[in-house]
Amino acid sequence: MSYNSKTHLVMKLYIFLGALLFAGTSLSAQNIVQTSAVKANDYGVTYSLPKTAIDITVSYTKTTRKAGDFYQYAERYLNITNPTTENEVVYTLDKIETSTRGIPDKDNSYLVEFRPNNPAAFVSLSEEGLICAINDDYTATTQEVRKAKTEIITEELPNPNTFLSEEILRAGSTAKQAELIAKQIYRLRESRTNILTGEADNMPPDGNAYKLVMEQLDQQEKALTAMFIGTEIVETGTKTFSIVPDKKNIDKEIIFRFSSKLGVVEANDLSGAPVYVSLQNKDPRPEVYLSAKEQQAMEKKFSKGLIYNIPNKAALKVVFNGKDYVDTECEVAQYGTQDVLSPNQLGDNKRTVKIIFYPELGSIKQIQ
Repeated sequence: MSYNSKTHLVMKLYIFLGALLFAGTSLSAQNIVQTSAVKANDYGVTYSLPKTAIDITVSYTKTTRKAGDFYQYAERYLNITNPTTENEVVYTLDKIETSTRGIPDKDNSYLVEFRPNNPAAFVSLSEEGLICAINDDYTATTQEVRKAKTEIITEELPNPNTFLSEEILRAGSTAKQAELIAKQIYRLRESRTNILTGEADNMPPDGNAYKLVMEQLDQQEKALTAMFIGTEIVETGTKTFSIVPDKKNIDKEIIFRFSSKLGVVEANDLSGAPVYVSLQNKDPRPEVYLSAKEQQAMEKKFSKGLIYNIPNKAALKVVFNGKDYVDTECEVAQYGTQDVLSPNQLGDNKRTVKIIFYPELGSIKQIQ
């Protein structure tokens, strides 16, 4: 039997490390705090608006190959032409994904005041103080921070030395040991073939025994064959980097580097090739210069009521080795503007106004 394909012979131990951080598909309920606007707090509630953070998650594969003790005899005794001949570790970059989330902006905390004749007014806030709703029993869902977990899908090979006979162990040379181990591998294959064809002298008495015997034969053959072709361990993992942009565009900033020998490394580690991120405001607002009177009017407008965000869309790109791994759009609070709802728009004792927000953006989703 010819073994020219290493794919069918190399022992693979698959260890999947799923460090999924802020991936954005699994949602969980977040605790919501309701604060009423009452006389004790002067009918005012303090809240925060968010700024946008961008998470960049890289998925990679680490392959560790180890040469077998008898790799130089693989072709002579087993007709294997391409065994692993040296130990090596190789990393490959599989994909890059991005997601956005809102984090409290300490520079954008405000007090929303209600009319004293609006006794039922209340504000729903996230645990972090981000505004979620006005006069609504808001049930928030937020991107869950996924905990790193390890899923092992592996074929644990037994120690091949436990299958070596006294004759093999006492052999006077490496070449002789390799020859005797190869003969033992062929005997295992012959035994398996005899059982499969029903020609074995001692056939397993039932189905369970048959399965057990075949598994043992298979394990022994793989363990002994690994002494010639080597072993291969494949691990997949992820790592997440976060950026919080200001109001300026980002042009090819190095977020991390990637090395085929070391994997994901920090941006200042020159052992890896750079991974660039670019973020471009798609609707930049021109700089507005206000007169003293206009500035006074603007300050008066924003002195009372409910201040909220109007985010802008941005073009997001992540590039590695000249290839666009990410080319998408996202909403960024920092690239947008703010506006305000006056106290009259927040309701009174004759009407209740419900306002629902996008908590991660600080923008209004719905007014009822």
